[in-house]
Amino acid sequence: MKQTQTNIIHPAAYFMLILFLTALSCSSTTSKNNPDSSGDTGNKSFFGYNLTSPDKTIILPAVLQEISGVTIIDTSLVACVQDEHGIIFIYDIHRNELSGQISFHGNGDYEDIARTSEAIFILRSDGKLYEVTNLKSSEIAKEMTLERLKENDNEGLCFDRKNNRLLVAHKDKPKKDTGIEDMGVVYGFDLEKRELLKNPVISFNLSGLQKFAADNKVFPEEKDKKGDGDKHEVRFSPSALAVHPVTGRLFVLSADEYLLYVFNINGTIEHMVRLNHKIFNMAEGIAFFENGDMLISNEGKNKVPTLLRFNYSPD
Repeated sequence: MKQTQTNIIHPAAYFMLILFLTALSCSSTTSKNNPDSSGDTGNKSFFGYNLTSPDKTIILPAVLQEISGVTIIDTSLVACVQDEHGIIFIYDIHRNELSGQISFHGNGDYEDIARTSEAIFILRSDGKLYEVTNLKSSEIAKEMTLERLKENDNEGLCFDRKNNRLLVAHKDKPKKDTGIEDMGVVYGFDLEKRELLKNPVISFNLSGLQKFAADNKVFPEEKDKKGDGDKHEVRFSPSALAVHPVTGRLFVLSADEYLLYVFNINGTIEHMVRLNHKIFNMAEGIAFFENGDMLISNEGKNKVPTLLRFNYSPD
């Protein structure tokens, strides 16, 4: 697919930083058998993935320093958005280069991107949803407002193929007197009716997540001054989510917590794993290839932006 070519200036300082961090990672990368104690639990296999060692790490160009979402186009092309500009960036993971860009709107806080069989959708933090149907040229996207979510900090968007809907997650806790104060929720956007469904389609009990973390010793025990046990609070602040194409499970990233949650599609927690902050600098995007291989994007923060590929090897 021919894309509009992107003209990008790569500052010398940026490449010096890349060289430095690449060299640094060679000496400090976590071993598969000896993971960093501040990172994950050390399990080699996590639902078919070895999270201690990406199968491929791609250092992205400076224009994607604040990459906030990623979706798969085909086996070689992925589409990305970043926080500031209304542009879809097309990245070729085989050639390790940007192959094009599509301007769809003005500047804004764009948080995630999802591809359906007919279009690409982009989520803005204030509940604006943009639909792009032509990836061959820049065009003003169709804009929709998710009214009930417009005051939230919306960050997660993915395609639920089985139910022909988009899933939308926000980081804010439900407001008081809503009846769901102790719940994390995901809303559904009906692609046929082009409307946000009235009630959440998936709900997560936060106290249940807290108990799950304690029962499964997700966090190291932290004692307070009184000698009490683990005080780590599970906040459940989704930064990205995606439905696994093989198992149908829902994977939810929480960048602020360095956590990856796995639920069944009804919202029952099945696993929770801590992410090594040296590998997952700021995990803001997640997507799956059709064979189950997982792609996670890291915002650069004070380092460089990356795409991490984890090959799927089911037990």
